[in-house]
Order: sequence, then structure tokens, then C-alpha cells
Amino acid sequence: MNEHPHPSSKMPSLEHKGKQSNLRLIAWEVTRNCNLSCIHCRAAATKGPYPDELDTDAGLALLDQISEVGKPVVILTGGEPILRPDIFELARHGTRKGLRMVMAPNGTLITEAIAGEMAEAGIQRISISLDGATKETHDQFRQVDGAFDGAIRGIERAKQAGVEFQVNTTITQQNLEELPKIQELAVKLGAVAHHIFLLVPTGRGKYIVDQEISAQQYEQTLNWFYDQRDKVPLQLKATCAPHYYRILRERAHEEGKTVTFKTHGLDAVTRGCLGGTSFCFISNTGIVQPCGFLDLNCGSVKETSFGVVWNESEVFKTLRNYNNLKGKCGRCEYRKVCGGCRARAYEATGDYLAEEPLCLYQPRGT
Repeated sequence: MNEHPHPSSKMPSLEHKGKQSNLRLIAWEVTRNCNLSCIHCRAAATKGPYPDELDTDAGLALLDQISEVGKPVVILTGGEPILRPDIFELARHGTRKGLRMVMAPNGTLITEAIAGEMAEAGIQRISISLDGATKETHDQFRQVDGAFDGAIRGIERAKQAGVEFQVNTTITQQNLEELPKIQELAVKLGAVAHHIFLLVPTGRGKYIVDQEISAQQYEQTLNWFYDQRDKVPLQLKATCAPHYYRILRERAHEEGKTVTFKTHGLDAVTRGCLGGTSFCFISNTGIVQPCGFLDLNCGSVKETSFGVVWNESEVFKTLRNYNNLKGKCGRCEYRKVCGGCRARAYEATGDYLAEEPLCLYQPRGT
């Protein structure tokens, strides 16, 4: 999932007021079937089967339609994508169409043969979640004994096959103090990137909403993450944590630095909430949403083409005009680069345009 364009010191245009927008990233939930039962799972995924999932022909057609709109990174996710029998047929087709195909397995099912198939199918990177620095904490999070050891084995097999990997970490009260050790482990294992995710209480995550970190901890964690930028040999990206993009600019300004931004690929640093503007989620049954955590049906690829949904959805067009944001998000001078988490706002208020509920920042002049 890695590209190496020349980073630019100039930010791309961030105001999207028209119908269309620059499609950079798609997460496609190829199946909801899973061999784990993680406490934070957005999809509340478990062992299937799940009815009405897109079949092979529909999946191939979807990739064709995506390639007509742009050449984004396509994350094959789940559930556990390896449990889909045709997963590498889909990956190969996407690669042939010029899409940048990546995968988000949990690692436990990666054999030497599967790692080889990943490489052969053109999978450019895999992301494997480590939500604890030890098997005790990770397995507790994943609710399956052996999940940590399986993830480490999967990482080693991917490395042997020449497939690069990144570590993802979902941050809750349960593992907040372990975050530095998790990052140390990512470096030790040879990851190319560390992406942190701030819990959005959807799916099974609703049942651990009390594990969501506070607004103060949120701010402290993102400042710590900023401090690691020159200390570790990793691409660092915060997801479901749009405040980070305000902090990047605040801290750089305080330090008199010019921040360079990688504007393409999975490690792209462009703005906070990308839902509906340069990113979308496609469910296992073909429903298109702004993101996997924002459960708004913007159209179905079973009923119309992906391009029509992407360009014509009223929800997407609303999200692309940042002046539609409400509360302090709408007044904030950082709304074009942060935007607040639309899914967190929706879960808290029922309004996806409402202000971000876990933000301490007060816009200037308010």
C-alpha cells in the first residue's frame, strides 16, 4: 500500500464544493466473515456465512467501475478478507486495472502460500493490527487466545514474501499507556508505517464506549504522536483523529518548521476527516458510505454504478462543502484541514454535520 511520490510543501486544494471530488482511498469490506471477535469491531463481525455479499462477478464489475472514476488505493478489508475464496482473483483484477491494491488481514491466517499469493496478486501492503505490545493485552482486545502470536507469524511470512506491512492500533483506555511500547514493537518488526485509530463507538465498539479516551487524553496522545515524527523510522498517520491535522500545523508553526505533506497513497497526510471527500467505504453487500463508522446509506452498487454514487450522492456533496459543518466545527479556522470526526458526531448527536464531541479546541474569536 505504499507509494513514494515526491512530497510537496504545498497543500492541495481542500475545498470541494462541486459534485465530484478527488478519490484517493476506498475501503471495501469484501466479507463480514471473521475468525476473531474483537471488542471494538465496527462490523460486529463473526463467523458467517453472511447473505447477499457481492459475488465474484459483482466484485470484478465494482473494481472496473472504481477504475473509471480514478486510481485510488483500494483496501480489501473485512471481517477477515482472507476468508473470501476469490480474494486473490479480485486483487489481481484490481492490479490489472491500475488500482493500488492493499489488504487488511488480522495476520492469523497468513501461511507461506497465502503470503506468496499476496505478492503474486500485486498486494502492495498489508495492515495488521496490534492493539497491545504483548499477547496478554492484544489477545484480551481481540478476544481470541493466540491472536497476537498469529499476527506476528503472519507479519514474518509477509516479510519473507516481500510484502511490506504497517501496524494499525486502535486506542482505548485499555491500551493507551502501552502505545509507546506498541510503536517500539512496530519498529522492531520492520513495519513501514504506524497508523493509530481513535475509537469510534460503533458496532461492538458501542459496548466499550466507556473505554473511549477523554478529550484531554485525545489531545495529549496526538501531541505525543507528533513528537515521534523525527524519532522513529516509520510513516506516522492518525485516522479517525482529525484533530491531528490541526496539531501538525500548530506545532510546526510554533517550532518555525515547514511541514511537508505526503499527498498520495495510504500514508497521505491531507486533512482530518476524509469521509465522502476523498475516501469512502463499500460494505459487503454493496452499500456505499462516507466511512465504515458513519452508517449512512449513500447508494448501492447493486442498483447503480459506483461512479454515480460517488459523484451524485447528496450526503457526499454535503460533506464536500465544509461550510455546512455546524457548531464550533463550522466556525473553526481549521475546518478545511480537520473537519472533526463526522462519525463520532453522528453517534453522539444523530447529526453527521454536528461539532466533534471530543475536541477541546476553541476556534479563535469564539
